[in-house]
Amino acid sequence: MTKIRELSLIVVIIVLVGIIVIQSIPNNQILSLIGQQPQQLSLPFLSMIMKAGKQLQQQITGQNSDIIGDCHTEGLTSTSFIQPLSPDNGAQSLSLTAIFKQVENSVVQVTSKVSDPNIQIIINGNPLQSQSSRLGSGFVFDNQGHIITNYHVVGNAQTVDITFVDGNSYNAKVIGTDPFSDIAVIQITDDFSAENVVPLVIANSSSLEVGQQIVAIGNPFGLSDTMTSGIVSQMGRLLPNPGTNSSTPNTIQTDAAINPGNSGGPLLNMQGQVVGINTAISSTTGEFSGIGFAVPSNVIIREAQGLIKNGCYGHPWLGIGGGVITPDIDQSAGLPRNYKGVVVASVESGSPAEKAGLKGVTQNDVSNTQQIGDIITGIDGHPLRSMDDLINYIDVHKSVGDNIMLTVNRHNQIMNLNLVLQARPYSIYNAAQEQSNLP
Repeated sequence: MTKIRELSLIVVIIVLVGIIVIQSIPNNQILSLIGQQPQQLSLPFLSMIMKAGKQLQQQITGQNSDIIGDCHTEGLTSTSFIQPLSPDNGAQSLSLTAIFKQVENSVVQVTSKVSDPNIQIIINGNPLQSQSSRLGSGFVFDNQGHIITNYHVVGNAQTVDITFVDGNSYNAKVIGTDPFSDIAVIQITDDFSAENVVPLVIANSSSLEVGQQIVAIGNPFGLSDTMTSGIVSQMGRLLPNPGTNSSTPNTIQTDAAINPGNSGGPLLNMQGQVVGINTAISSTTGEFSGIGFAVPSNVIIREAQGLIKNGCYGHPWLGIGGGVITPDIDQSAGLPRNYKGVVVASVESGSPAEKAGLKGVTQNDVSNTQQIGDIITGIDGHPLRSMDDLINYIDVHKSVGDNIMLTVNRHNQIMNLNLVLQARPYSIYNAAQEQSNLP
């Protein structure tokens, strides 16, 4: 009996030690140990025309109650990302043929039917609704049938059709959308166990460098399973999104051919790992002209869990409109030549910026002149050159509820202002949609 008791005591001690060890391992390591794949995303928004040189960024006001559910509480900060299971930077590159064979079963065609209101025809006080089809791409995110695609591919649709490379089609439901980042998560509702699909691995997009070779796969013009290749042309581009009155920060610029139908398909590195979602092109014709844009994969890592759990994602919001400092502003404000920062043009009512005391441009009705507003020269000790720097920093490094410190030049007086970021109001998107429906 004594030996049995000693053996039982040893077993109990071993179990307790095991529990303590497991609890001490960070969540990302636990996920790796149990074989759970990291969340993966990629973005393509097509036929969006970049207006070069225009640096204005509008962020319209609203209340946090406009946010759906608890979106503003589900974002992961940059320090709590689930790290992608990717090989070291020295991993051997694959041939284009090998990459295609590795990922072709995981890239799908997405077809959705959305309602388009025609405000020129009103019936019983409501615009006439018509159905239209949208064609895009997507890729397998996990073994539960979640697919990553663009928001603009699915629009306001509740269900979509998914077609794999072998031609097999399945029904899927839209479970999460973020119009601000142009990301959507859909989930296959049919039995797809017969498909030989593997979730794509998501790499760290922050390690990309200009000149690095990349690959895009999708369904341009409905031509399924099309591969194009190119290089990373530039990083950190601020992509205007007319549909939301905001901009998508930190996008990847590429010269890989991207056309309508590529939207939502993966942008891959030479190991066949997702580094972005093909989202937009700069074009006056609606077709590729040498400049394409992809939402970086780190956005997918940051947002996917919240989209799957709550159906939405809360973006940190400052609440200003502003732009770059021009030579005319330099001269009129008595600033040194080539002074760097963000000129605050307007401050939205109820926004974190207003609560912190930021000042925008004011109008002198007597002299009919304008007085320049605050100039934001730094954030959390980091210098700012433009609105791009400000938006990119907040979106990448901050979450809803975080504190930030802005260094401000107010009429040549330097001061620091502290504020707490709120969730970007969903009314921004709703207002943009109402404007887009105008004749």
